[in-house]
Amino acid sequence: MTRVLVTSAGQRVSLVRAFRQELARIDPEGQVLTCDHRPEWSPACQVADGTFAVPRADAPEYADVLVAECVRRQVAVVVPTIDTELLPLARARQRFADAGVQVVVSSPELVATCRDKRLTSAFFRERGIEVPAPVDPSAPTFPLFVKPYDGSRSAGAAVIRDPEDLRHARRDEERLMFMEYLDGEHYEEHTVDLYYDRQHELRCLVPRRRLQVRAGEVSKAVTSRNALVPFLAERMARVEGAAGCLTAQFFLDPVGGRIVGIEVNARFGGGYPLSYHAGANYPRWILDEYVRDLPVAPYDDWRDQLLMLRYDDEVIRDAAAGRP
Repeated sequence: MTRVLVTSAGQRVSLVRAFRQELARIDPEGQVLTCDHRPEWSPACQVADGTFAVPRADAPEYADVLVAECVRRQVAVVVPTIDTELLPLARARQRFADAGVQVVVSSPELVATCRDKRLTSAFFRERGIEVPAPVDPSAPTFPLFVKPYDGSRSAGAAVIRDPEDLRHARRDEERLMFMEYLDGEHYEEHTVDLYYDRQHELRCLVPRRRLQVRAGEVSKAVTSRNALVPFLAERMARVEGAAGCLTAQFFLDPVGGRIVGIEVNARFGGGYPLSYHAGANYPRWILDEYVRDLPVAPYDDWRDQLLMLRYDDEVIRDAAAGRP
């Protein structure tokens, strides 16, 4: 029996269901497990084949506990999902491997680059990808955009439109990056789901245009076969240390053709289910590579102009009932 673990599962119901569906195709007895700090409060943990509690992902003992749980539950593959657990798991990847567990995570060096947006900007520039022009907060032009170099899910990011807003923002200046504001009237915002095999080669990329965002996560989006496809296929064909799904954000000027790199996350993005339904079957490819030891061929036959409209749903259960 093959067991796959989705960590920090939270609200990723669609991702857990995708792994269950794909695992059933190759191992009908297989199980997709989940873990979280409070699994009883996690919707995704309620739809898994089993779940268990772990310390917070930023706790020093997180990786140690996870290795022990994976051994005890005979987990074959671990799929991380949130930023704060990536570096601890990347650093512990060999310990997992020694215990017979494979973690689908990029190298510590790449994870650190993705977590620090100053390093991410250098990453883009090295590949010939433009980034937003920096703005000197002492001699600003308005509007401008600020974001913390170590932020996540748009936390702390803001548009600064006047000197008063800038004065308040500069209280946290040591953590902030000041840059040009890319106007939504002229630019389309795209998230790109990229799949890298175990040799760090790009096998698929799917741009999805962000139509509406709620609490830092996309709520409406559409797949878009546009200039980003050949542009990124050339510039990001190989990324040393990359493994599994990476999610990158870009601004695209559909008239002038300018492409600007914003950030990269070394994990599944919250909007990945759209790419899955479009045909970019990253869960199956992870199973092929990490369970069946099969190569993943380049794939570009995903469905263009597929629209995703997300909505809230509920998982109802007895709060007094335990789960394995």
